[in-house]
Amino acid sequence: MKGKIIVISAPSGCGKSTIINEIMKRGNVDLRFSVSATSRQPRQGEIDGVHYHFLTEEEFRKRIDEGMFVEYEEVYPGRFYGTPVSEIEQTVNQGHNVVLDIDVKGGVNVARRFGNQATTIFIMPPSVDELRRRLENRGTDSPEMIDQRVGKAEYEISFASGYDHVVVNDNLETAVIQTEKIIADFACQ
Repeated sequence: MKGKIIVISAPSGCGKSTIINEIMKRGNVDLRFSVSATSRQPRQGEIDGVHYHFLTEEEFRKRIDEGMFVEYEEVYPGRFYGTPVSEIEQTVNQGHNVVLDIDVKGGVNVARRFGNQATTIFIMPPSVDELRRRLENRGTDSPEMIDQRVGKAEYEISFASGYDHVVVNDNLETAVIQTEKIIADFACQ
């Protein structure tokens, strides 16, 4: 039996990676992480092939032309993110569920392509002001980049109604429990 596809999207800083990592650490659901590709530079501590497949912009564009992504997005000029088709197919064909941590437009595209084999979960910030505070506390981005991310977040939130489920991350433990239940229920269908 094939595995299922779980898409989790959120604006940057909403805790989606933290939620996914906690669910995987708990081990209550058979869930494998899909490693996305990106043309951005690795952040401190990130490992190629573990956190992302880090590609140059040229390499990324070549793989787009070769049809190697199930979805991709140029999130910022010259900064691409995408999901290699091989990452999904290999995991679901082995009978495991795969979780994709991807951009909101990409999430909609994956759901369209895979239909009932996929479900989508949107992680919502409690407010845009709280999102800004979280991004500032990360200490990884300049004030200009934070402004850009918050502006993009406001746009991305408009996609939430197109997702199967919306989880507001105003309390991390509650958001983890809600998200894990959605995934477990879907995986059992």
